[in-house]
Amino acid sequence: MKKKESGSSKIKKPWPTKDAMEQVYAKKLWGDNKSDFYSGAGSHQPEIVNPYIDVVTSFLTSFKRPLVVCDLGCGDFNVGKELVKHTAKYVAVDIVADLIEHNKENFNEENLEFHCLDIAVDDLPIGDCALLRQVLQHLSNAEIQSIVSKLHGFKYVILTEHMPEGDFVPNKEIISGQGTRLKKQSGIKLLAPPFNFKVKEEKQLLSVVLDDGQGVISTTIYEIF
Repeated sequence: MKKKESGSSKIKKPWPTKDAMEQVYAKKLWGDNKSDFYSGAGSHQPEIVNPYIDVVTSFLTSFKRPLVVCDLGCGDFNVGKELVKHTAKYVAVDIVADLIEHNKENFNEENLEFHCLDIAVDDLPIGDCALLRQVLQHLSNAEIQSIVSKLHGFKYVILTEHMPEGDFVPNKEIISGQGTRLKKQSGIKLLAPPFNFKVKEEKQLLSVVLDDGQGVISTTIYEIF
């Protein structure tokens, strides 16, 4: 008979991400702009946000039939709110329940939905295009692998990641939470091991080099088979 692992019955979830992200907002670890919920400079600095909105808007408006977009990690919705009007439906998801309730109270469009989901654990919404903007960089490889296994339900995936400049070893392991792989001089590349994401086409949409050697914020679009 297989010996039961001690304490296994007390494990409620496989990763600490939900607790970590709730703490980020509760303790304002990403900064404070006098809002109860602030998703950090990456969601508010014009030199980061405006080019992203421009390239994604250009992509979304290139279709005769507007797409259903799933924003997987919508944060405080400072970015997403600019994209909703270019979609047939915009489904915005985040892991922090209070943040989602805050967004529901502050953003109201006929084609907009908010849902509290753990995208590494829960089923993803159905859509044409998934947006993952500076989300995976905070997650363990196991969580990323779980998410990647679900992305083939979309036709397009637009991924934004904060990475080191120049050459680096991708996909180094971290513990889920506030930090990213930059502290290990690493970043996420989904087509590299251990993820080996299989796509029809990969194209870089945008690269923003940050000041003071703080790395690059790169946005890539994948067309899925």
